[in-house]
Amino acid sequence: MLVATIGFSAIAALSFEFARITESDNYRHFFKQLLGRYWFLFELAYFCLGLLVLAVIGAAAGELVKRHMGIHNTLGTLTLMLLVGILVFRGTLLIEKVLAGWSFLLYATYAIFVIIYLWHYGADLTHNLYQGTIGDDWLMSSIKYVGYSAAVIPVILFCVKHMHCRRDALTAGLLAGPIAMFPALLFFLAMVATYPALLGAPVPADFMIQRLDFPWLNIIFYVVVFGTFVETCTAFVHAVNERIYEVYREKNRTMPLWLRPVVAGVALFIAVFLASGIGLIDLIAQGYGSLTWLFILVFIAPLFTLGLWIVMRKTAD
Repeated sequence: MLVATIGFSAIAALSFEFARITESDNYRHFFKQLLGRYWFLFELAYFCLGLLVLAVIGAAAGELVKRHMGIHNTLGTLTLMLLVGILVFRGTLLIEKVLAGWSFLLYATYAIFVIIYLWHYGADLTHNLYQGTIGDDWLMSSIKYVGYSAAVIPVILFCVKHMHCRRDALTAGLLAGPIAMFPALLFFLAMVATYPALLGAPVPADFMIQRLDFPWLNIIFYVVVFGTFVETCTAFVHAVNERIYEVYREKNRTMPLWLRPVVAGVALFIAVFLASGIGLIDLIAQGYGSLTWLFILVFIAPLFTLGLWIVMRKTAD
């Protein structure tokens, strides 16, 4: 987790600064500056990752609704699609506010959940921590985790317009790693306290919340989790919409507003069909592992070679 935190922060900081000096507020322009005519390689990889993430989230949303409301999981997926469609229809300003505001709510809810959970089940935490063994592949696992996790950074480049100098970009990037990984550390400790009971659970957080007899926390938790599903799907779909918008703008045309929710609906439909055919656990295990090397090749390696050289040259100028 420490390696992943450092890696994510370094990639985010360099990406933000590269985007700032090249005035890249979307991933298409970013990779045209970084990869030249081969910019489309990232787009192909991103589309695959986007469908994978949407499939995982769509399946998880359906699973939660089916398990806790006793209704068909299709309703949960349709609700997810509807909310994503509304957000992407309204555009960037609303999405920025939702992403920022909901993140604070998410962290607060998870903090309360982890504290209560460890208060009740933390007695075995120390014992369970010492039961594990450190494998030889821990460093490689960290690198692979960073490889596919960092792929989301180009998705949020529309926020770079708020960064007016190098200090802004580097500060935002360096904070990204700890902000992203600290909740993961806390949640990991809570899962270790539950080990090995949660092995095989499709959604570990769902398994853990059911062990707590706090109905009010259950309601808040599931509302926040479902909202986070919506938030994550919206970020991916919005990046695709901004890609389409860029094409319309280059042709001196205006992208129709109705096209934004349609893109969201089509993407989610394909992703959910994918999830139903493969299964949630297999989808996570196979999909992320396969994509990580592709993102290291087309994003991280060029960023820390050509991208770093361009940033340093700008400093010298």
